[in-house]
This record gives sequence, C-alpha cells and structure tokens, in this order.
Amino acid sequence: MKIGYRALLIACLLLTTRLAAAQAPTESYKPVAGQPGKDVVWIPTPDITLEQMLDMAQVTPSDYVIDLGSGDGRMVIAAAKRGARAHGVEFNPDLVALSQRAAAAAGVADKATFSQGDMFEADISKATVMPLFLLPNHLSRLAPQFLKLKPGTRIVSNTYEIGGGWEPDETVRTTPCNSWCIAVLYVVPAQAAGAWQLADGEWLNLEQHYQKVFGTYQIDNVAVPIENGRLRGEEISFTVNSVVYTGRISGSAMTGVAKGRISREWRAELANP
Repeated sequence: MKIGYRALLIACLLLTTRLAAAQAPTESYKPVAGQPGKDVVWIPTPDITLEQMLDMAQVTPSDYVIDLGSGDGRMVIAAAKRGARAHGVEFNPDLVALSQRAAAAAGVADKATFSQGDMFEADISKATVMPLFLLPNHLSRLAPQFLKLKPGTRIVSNTYEIGGGWEPDETVRTTPCNSWCIAVLYVVPAQAAGAWQLADGEWLNLEQHYQKVFGTYQIDNVAVPIENGRLRGEEISFTVNSVVYTGRISGSAMTGVAKGRISREWRAELANP
C-alpha cells in the first residue's frame, strides 16, 4: 500500500511539473516589435496615437469596436476602458492569450474579448468602430467589406490610407510622437446614388464616389449642377444656386433643410429603390 501511494504521489508531482512547464512559455510570452506574423510584422501602436484614433472615432459605451490584427490587445482594451464592447481578431494564439490576460488584469474582460482567426474571414458586420493598423494592400482588400457596414461606422487607420479613391474624412498627426503618429478617419457613407423625387416635379439626380456626391437638381426640364456634394455617414450636404441643402438619408428617403434667401424643409424619395 505504501509503495502504491508513493508511486501515485510521484506521478502527480511529475504531471504537475509537466503542466507547469507546458504553461510557462505561454504565461511568460512577450512579443517583440517587428516579429513576423501571418500577414504583417507586429508593431504596437503608440499609446498617444491609439488614444487619438479612439478620440477621432468618438468611441462611446454604445459602440461595438472591432480590431483586425489586434496584436497584444491594447487597442481593444483601451476601447473597453471607455465603456465600449470591443473585440480583437488575431492570428497568433500566443498574442490572443496575452491579450486575454491583459484584459483581465485591466478589469475589462467582460467588455474586451479576443478570438484567434484570419482577419480576412472575420465577421465585421456588427462593428460601429474599426481602429486598424494594417498595410495599404490589406486595407484595400477589406474595403468592399467596409462599405457594407452601417452608414456612420467609423474606420480609423494608423498611418496608412485605404486608397482606391476613397479619401479620408479627417487626418490628424499626433504630437509629441516619433513614429506611427498619423491617424486617418473614414466614415462609411450612405448610398445616395439614384434619382430622388422632391415636391412639385423637382428631381435630384445623384452620382456618388464614396463620400463625394455629384449630379443635378432638375426642375421644369432645367438641370442645375449641384456643388460641394458630400456625405458623412447618413448626413448629406450640397449646394444649388447658392442654396445650401443639408439632410439625412434613411433608406429610400431624404429629409432636411434648405437655407438661402428663405429657409425651407425638403424631402425626397428614391425612385425605384
């Protein structure tokens, strides 16, 4: 009986030692800036740029923040500290585990979550904010998915632009900062292209290139070009003959106010939505 007990004790000690040895590398894992990853090398976003990016996105507790290639989780954790629900997708399982421990240590594990996966296969459909640090070719590859997000969703990129003709809505350089100091904001635009009918036989015939809007205001078979047409999420603005139109797009309807010599409310319905 004593021999069996000693053997059992030794076996338990050996198992405990092996488990500790197996866990030690993960628990002590420390990423190194510049280390290779699946798609990019890992470089942490400087804290000052990180906070600027979240400021530009105007993150609130009502937001759902998704970070693709979330690295050590600092962006996700910072968003969670602002009250938002935040999720990071990271291919490196050691970085995922590190991020989860950091979220727990920061007391935001209930709001900051992480999953191991490929950023190009991630479901981002529920995001309202996406702070990203990716290369231009990755951003351009993801652009079609970005444009399917709810109008008004804010995408903030560290340094790199999406490209392809989609111009930033805002660019800010953080100071003091030595490297990776630029935050670039994009607001996903609503769909404005099409023929919109106003009252009394008036029409807006609109074309769209990302957040820029072009076209004509037509009345009594006379078409006047619109100027300074622009979208910011669902908000639209343009000028016709020095009259400034501002409004909001909601599905197949636009409503707003026109201000010129006289101010008036206006409404337009999309023909054949």
